[in-house]
Amino acid sequence: MTPLPLAAVAPPPRLLEVRDQFPAVPPDWAYLDSAATAQKPQAVIDAVTQVYARDYATVHRGVYARSAQMTEAYEAARAAVARFLGGRADEVIFVRGATEGINLFAQSWGSRHLRPGDRILLTQLEHHANIVPWRMLADRTGATIDIAPLTPDGRIDTAALIDRIGPRTRVVAIAHVSNVLGSVAEVTRIAAAAREMGAATLVDGCQAAPRLPIDVRALGCDAYVFSGHKLYGPTGIGVLWVRAELLAEMPPWQGGGAMIEEVAFDRVTYAPPPGRFEAGTPHIAGAIGLHAALRWVEALGLEAIAAHEQAMTALVRAELARVPGVRLLGPEEPLGIVSFTYRDVHPHDVATILDGAGVAVRAGHHCAQPLMRWLEVPATVRASVAAHTTPTDVERLVAGLERVRRIFG
Repeated sequence: MTPLPLAAVAPPPRLLEVRDQFPAVPPDWAYLDSAATAQKPQAVIDAVTQVYARDYATVHRGVYARSAQMTEAYEAARAAVARFLGGRADEVIFVRGATEGINLFAQSWGSRHLRPGDRILLTQLEHHANIVPWRMLADRTGATIDIAPLTPDGRIDTAALIDRIGPRTRVVAIAHVSNVLGSVAEVTRIAAAAREMGAATLVDGCQAAPRLPIDVRALGCDAYVFSGHKLYGPTGIGVLWVRAELLAEMPPWQGGGAMIEEVAFDRVTYAPPPGRFEAGTPHIAGAIGLHAALRWVEALGLEAIAAHEQAMTALVRAELARVPGVRLLGPEEPLGIVSFTYRDVHPHDVATILDGAGVAVRAGHHCAQPLMRWLEVPATVRASVAAHTTPTDVERLVAGLERVRRIFG
């Protein structure tokens, strides 16, 4: 096997120094599992450390100076998220992650709008977090779930999806980028078709937010979710953006402190959005850490990160295509994610041997069992890239597969 064309895929100059900003990614370790969770740059680690070591206080409650400063920092994070998404700050709800965001929207908006006979439209490639909440809602309301098919290379069949939007369709929920195949949805076209039929559109942006510029107004969707930990931020913090017109009519889904205006035993009035959806003490350090992650991404340039990831993803696919026994899954130009199988070796075994070679990949059904059945495989190996990925990481992946070949023959 000829050497990798390292010079041809060298990272842009600004990205050459990125690797050193990730203290948990040593030089001899190829971390190719960013689609599961991203490693954290030092800037994010420092921001979270500073919150707890120097600045910590509660928010929205204290009248003392530090509490006011912490509240200001927390709300500055909300404003930064709004800018990142192209929305308004009062449309941004902090949640634990995309899973909670989808559940919140399904339970609050969905419970208010769905009746027996109404329809929920999903796609074959959705993550369980964008299936199970809707299944629970359908079981409770008597609604029916419809499934849009995929093209042969694993992209959402947009025309077929639009054909399935009917007069009883109330919501279309889609992944912006597949967490298994890296295929990108035509969100703008889908959202426009849904809007014409009076249906709302929710977009799971977990895999898109770290690697695509997002403008919710331009996309035309009604709700957008992502998890901070996939965007180089802390775990336990995520975002649900909902268009103001929808948000204003949504009832709270959890009760407690901070989400109220007045409480009596016989009557409760609720705070306006987004406060009515953030019951209890929020994840203060998480929000500020997410703000730090957004600043880090913006300083590096999302376009530069996207271009680098595109080059690394193309290199992964090109090099894996040269390995006998590898079956590549998904479109030829996926976004940041490459799934594959190797002969008849179970993906768990492949990943275990790769780990011994200093390569971290994901193996399993990736919380997408309906997609695995469509692919007719029990599981896949998934390699996903990030801003810190280098051609050497890809080289280690290919060398690790040679080790798999030697062990299994």
